[in-house]
Amino acid sequence: MAPGKSTFMKLLTGELPPQRGTVVRPPKLGVLRQDQFAFDRFRVADTVIMGNHRLWTALEERERLYAKTDMTDADGIAPRRARRHRRRRGRLRGGEQRRHSAPGARHPDGLHGRTMAGLQGGQKVRVLLAQALFAAEALLLDEPTNHLDLDSIHWLREFLVRYEGYAHRHARTTVIS
Repeated sequence: MAPGKSTFMKLLTGELPPQRGTVVRPPKLGVLRQDQFAFDRFRVADTVIMGNHRLWTALEERERLYAKTDMTDADGIAPRRARRHRRRRGRLRGGEQRRHSAPGARHPDGLHGRTMAGLQGGQKVRVLLAQALFAAEALLLDEPTNHLDLDSIHWLREFLVRYEGYAHRHARTTVIS
């Protein structure tokens, strides 16, 4: 990566504040980062779901509440809100998720339950790409073809040409390579 690309990426994602001016980003920004090891302790399915921050937060809250031994009435309502959010996401995203399934993005059976630490480099990149695509209005891809096989690179290229973004809005994609 050439000098300045990492800083530029951090400015675009909000990790660094700009020294002057403002950076305007959509509320649902999908980001593919180069750090393949950041999610090693998580299952593949959980890593993908983390691409939708609201959904992941609701699921974490549900798990926290289910682990409580002294639930209050207010605690009992929260999991219902999480289920409602998941159902609403499913209705909005059903077709979109099917469109993301393509030959270059396929994973071997049983991969969703495995931890990220058990995956090879190319598999990790594909999972992180799925995370970035999950409910994104715009995409920031930091060297997206690193560690991908040729079929996956062709799939990614074709996908980006056709990508319309979440809910069929006109999407913006920035690739840093």
